Amino acid sequence: MLTVRGLSAGYDTADVLHSIDITAREGELTVILGANGSGKTTLFRTISGIIRPRAGDIDFDGRKLPGLSADRIVKAGLAHCPEGRHLFPKMPVEKNLVLGAYVRRRDRGRIRRQLASVYELFPVLHEKRQQPAGTLSGGQQQMVAIGRALMSDPALLILDEPSMGLAPLVTEQVLEAVAQINRGGIAVLLAEQNAQAALRIAHRGYVLAEGRVALSGDAGDLLGDETVREAYLGV
Repeated sequence: MLTVRGLSAGYDTADVLHSIDITAREGELTVILGANGSGKTTLFRTISGIIRPRAGDIDFDGRKLPGLSADRIVKAGLAHCPEGRHLFPKMPVEKNLVLGAYVRRRDRGRIRRQLASVYELFPVLHEKRQQPAGTLSGGQQQMVAIGRALMSDPALLILDEPSMGLAPLVTEQVLEAVAQINRGGIAVLLAEQNAQAALRIAHRGYVLAEGRVALSGDAGDLLGDETVREAYLGV
C-alpha cells in the first residue's frame, strides 16, 4: 500500500533522513522503532506532505505523494495522527472529532458513520462528547486525537507515539485500540516508544538509527533479535 524508496528529507540545510526504504502492506500493522532523534517523526511528516522530500519516491496505493498538498493526501486515504495530540482544548470532544472529517465535509452520511465507528471504538468519548477536550484525561485526549484521524475514513493510519506520557495501563488500552483498528481492515504505520508492546501487535517492523534503516523484518523476528532487545527493549 505504501512504498518509500530512497527517501531523503530534513530541515533547512540539514538532512535528517538518508535514503530510507520502507514498505507498509495493505491490512498490516507496521511499527517504526528508534531512539529520539532517529528520524521517525520526520519520516511521518514527509509521507503526509508536511515536509517536502529532497530525494526519493513515496507511492501510496498507486499514487505518487511528493508534490501533493497535505489535504489531498488525506483525501487519497492517508491520515496522520501526530505526536502531542494537538487538540482544541476549549472545543467539545465531538467538534474536535468532526474537524478530522474536513476533507469529507460534503458527505454527511459518511461523517455520521465514521463518528458512530469512533464512538464504538472509544465509548467514553460518546459519554463526554459535549465536554471540552481539554478537560479530559491524557488517555482520553489521545483517544480523541486517534478518533479525529479516523474521521477522514483512511485506508492507512499513521500514528506517532500514541502512548507518549501515558500510564502503563492506559498505554495498554490505547495499543489494544490500535490493534483493533488494524483488525478492522485499516493499515497502520506506528511509531511507539513501548517497543515490546508495539512489536507484539505488529506484523513487520523497521529500526531507524541516525536517519537510516538499521534493521527490518517480521515483528516476531525483531522481538527476538538480540541487537533490538539490547538497544530498544531494555533486555
